[in-house]
Amino acid sequence: MRKIALKSKINIYIFFVLIIMLVLFISSSMTYKQQTVVPGLAKYLPNKPFESTLRYISFHYAGETVAIKEIGYYKFVEFFIRKGAHFFIYCMMGAFFYLGLKDKLEAIFLTVFVSWLATLGYAAFDEFHQMLTGGRTPLFQDVMLDGSGAFLGIILATIFLMFWNKKKQNGIYW
Repeated sequence: MRKIALKSKINIYIFFVLIIMLVLFISSSMTYKQQTVVPGLAKYLPNKPFESTLRYISFHYAGETVAIKEIGYYKFVEFFIRKGAHFFIYCMMGAFFYLGLKDKLEAIFLTVFVSWLATLGYAAFDEFHQMLTGGRTPLFQDVMLDGSGAFLGIILATIFLMFWNKKKQNGIYW
């Protein structure tokens, strides 16, 4: 009986991965103009909070200079929102892949590797899909960012399960 319940949990995690993939596919099908948040930022942040501090930040990403004086305040803030979204969504995807595969694969290392590779593979596919979409730029750097997010999610899920199982063995539940 317990095995059936565990199997349904695994399917839920894989279901979450598939939902994330669907959301990413739809998002990648949109042009930059369709999904930009710059107009919303301009509307809701008319006073440009922290601009005096943020103007000192400048760096290169994918051959472009990211700085307020180069791209403007709202595009600068949007850059961090978009890259944060990349990192976070792939962090969740990696964690869900790991949770969905952990009971199917024997070794933890193999589960971590397969989960990370599958998530990284989807990230590469997603960038390829963006290449086919007008008004989008596929970036290798985004695949690396996505892979980093996935790896963090997998590591956090692994650590969480190690603590959870230890607490469970000791009869302690949160």
